[in-house]
Amino acid sequence: MAIEVKFWGVRGSIACPSPDHVVYGGNTSCIEMRVGDEVLIFDAGTGIRNLGKDLIRRNVTHAHIFLTHTHWDHINGFPFFVPAYNPNASFRVMAGHLTHQGGVERVFSAQMADPTFPVPLSAMQSKLTFEDFSVGDELHPADGIVIKTAPLRHPNGATAFRVEHDGNAVCYVTDTEHDPETPDPIILDFIEDADLVIYDCTYTDEEFPQKVGWGHSTWQEGIRLCRAANAKQLALFHHDPEHDDAAMTVIEQKARATWSGAFAARDEMVLHIE
Repeated sequence: MAIEVKFWGVRGSIACPSPDHVVYGGNTSCIEMRVGDEVLIFDAGTGIRNLGKDLIRRNVTHAHIFLTHTHWDHINGFPFFVPAYNPNASFRVMAGHLTHQGGVERVFSAQMADPTFPVPLSAMQSKLTFEDFSVGDELHPADGIVIKTAPLRHPNGATAFRVEHDGNAVCYVTDTEHDPETPDPIILDFIEDADLVIYDCTYTDEEFPQKVGWGHSTWQEGIRLCRAANAKQLALFHHDPEHDDAAMTVIEQKARATWSGAFAARDEMVLHIE
């Protein structure tokens, strides 16, 4: 059985609704993975709004939502996730970086509290379950699906996810900053032999020295890691808002020329991993 991956938001930092961000998309982080009847959602950036509309069209009323972290660009679409207002729906929201900071429910509630948002979290009438785990835990959202987790180098912490099912593996590794001198041994082990690695490629190696400490990586590092770990494909992800369509076209061309397994993720791109 395949893992179907759909990108609903591939942009980092802030949404970019402009005519110069059409080809690759302007919505922030949100990825859907379908495994049989199970829907796994990773991050709740602005892309989750369109995902919500699609879930309604498909009459999907249950899903698991996993958060890499809770910086704005990864959660600010959640108040506009319409299925969460359906009393006949249920959603499980999980995060691995907030165990000692009051928990993920507190963060979501604060995001929708006065004076920053007029609709409180309690207005969402679906069955919302908030769960905190410790990064490194292994999760089992449904029979036959294993999700491994690992820590990432990002301000305030972040979590990587590896979805395994029926011999296939998809890794979601964003937001993270690499050490130019040494490949991250945690990530190398985490993505080993993966069929697809979705990796934080916010910057180029040329831009990176001016961005040290910001918690992001480069497409060149993504290729280096995937090659070393024997991964099959690399999806460039978390595109810098300063990288418009023209810039992204050049980046993708260079990435493909460097390694044939690399490509740039786009809003609404669909992949079948089998």
